[in-house]
Amino acid sequence: METESIVARLKSCGLFPTKGLVGGKWIDAYDGNTIEVTNPANGEVIASVPFMGERETQDAISSAYDALSHWSKLTANDRSSRLRKWYNLVMKHKEELAQLITLEQGKPLKEATAEVVYGASYIEFFAEEAKRVNGDILPSPSPNRRLFVLKQPVGVVGAITPWNFPFAMITRKVGPALACGCTVVIKPSELTPLSALAVAELALQSGIPPGVLNVVMGDAPNIGNALLESPQVRKLTFTGSTAVGKKLMAAAAQTVKKVSLELGGNAPCIIFDDADLEVALKGSMATKFLYTGQACICTNRLLVQEGIYEKFINAFTNAVQNLKVGNGFTEGVAQGPLINEAAVQKVESLVQDAVSKGAKVVVGGKRHDLGFTFYEPTIISDVKNDMLIARQEIFGPVAPVIKFKTEEEAIQIANDTDSGLAAYLFTNSIQCSWRVTEALEYGIVGVNDGMFSSEVAPFGGFKQSGLGREGSKYGLDEYLEVNQVCLYGKHGLIYVWRVNML
Repeated sequence: METESIVARLKSCGLFPTKGLVGGKWIDAYDGNTIEVTNPANGEVIASVPFMGERETQDAISSAYDALSHWSKLTANDRSSRLRKWYNLVMKHKEELAQLITLEQGKPLKEATAEVVYGASYIEFFAEEAKRVNGDILPSPSPNRRLFVLKQPVGVVGAITPWNFPFAMITRKVGPALACGCTVVIKPSELTPLSALAVAELALQSGIPPGVLNVVMGDAPNIGNALLESPQVRKLTFTGSTAVGKKLMAAAAQTVKKVSLELGGNAPCIIFDDADLEVALKGSMATKFLYTGQACICTNRLLVQEGIYEKFINAFTNAVQNLKVGNGFTEGVAQGPLINEAAVQKVESLVQDAVSKGAKVVVGGKRHDLGFTFYEPTIISDVKNDMLIARQEIFGPVAPVIKFKTEEEAIQIANDTDSGLAAYLFTNSIQCSWRVTEALEYGIVGVNDGMFSSEVAPFGGFKQSGLGREGSKYGLDEYLEVNQVCLYGKHGLIYVWRVNML
């Protein structure tokens, strides 16, 4: 009944489209096939959406390509203005969008609302940055030549986004792409397509022309292949698993596409003996259990120095036991369900493997009494870094704790992974914080803080955690080509040019 009432409210606001968007038109799959979207908290069917494939994607690409010539030629001020209107509409419908996220993804409503605000901040930021895509004039080695650097949109962008942040991962990619003058074909997760469709509807309402933003969903392999094989798609941006990212990167080489990848993590959270226990506890809870552990930047390994180990474990256990688990629409709930049954089974297998190798369950360690895909917030102690739970991304509410003795040992353990997205450390020593930060092989490091993600800062990883950066002024470069122009002047042409410039 709750699902029905929320869906009815979303429909009354016009924020519940259930068809794909191609060339400004809402369409079904050409063969009529559909796929059900369910609420992971109770298994209820929310809606049916088109199960699209190669043909629909090819038409979406053609639509984006046709729209490119117009959108890229608009002034930066014009694109900025439309992005600003999009941002305003998103903020106007913040509550409805948050409800939609909780409905299809399961996260607590408070976290869903924070995601909308966070996602909207990228639209706002890049609306402003659209007016600052600046080139250069370079000093020429020749007196009769002038050298310029122009920055131009890369072209049609294929954006493949995940289910864990079904709203923010779209705006973080589409915001800079549109600001630069690119057009986009979005392929959201088939588990959470409704947020993508709602944000696309608001984009149309904001005056972003038909074809500039397209949404297709359904058959992931065929949609992905269509994006990869098309010579009209000049850029692919993907957030998801490292395994899939590697396949996309290899396939993109066939048409030499520009690629940016935000892939999996294995984040260490290092707590030194001199850390403020209250600050370290708050930070650890946030970096591990926020989003039910279903984020690439979530702590995957807690490294605790031996002098504070017992004290921290006790405080950590008390805090975890007080976490309220339940439906994301229930007041006070801090942790929702995992996204599906496969996610629960993965968490179970990692916990079982760790226990079989000598680790101990301090709290939790099993499915929650609520059933469905709920899992108890869990702490595992006596973990070794060679256990699967410390090698693989957990993507669930399980905190493995590893004891260490020295700073050097902590750095060695932290860096002993193919991943390198986010890392955290807690210490009151400025000297230690600098040494460890510079030694960690990670694209993002939080010092005494776990809430670092912001539209003004570059987001991305080292090693197999990806390529490129999202957010900040650096995020624009992912959607631009650099064009060098050499102007030759003969018999006074350069002189005339200089006079005109003056």
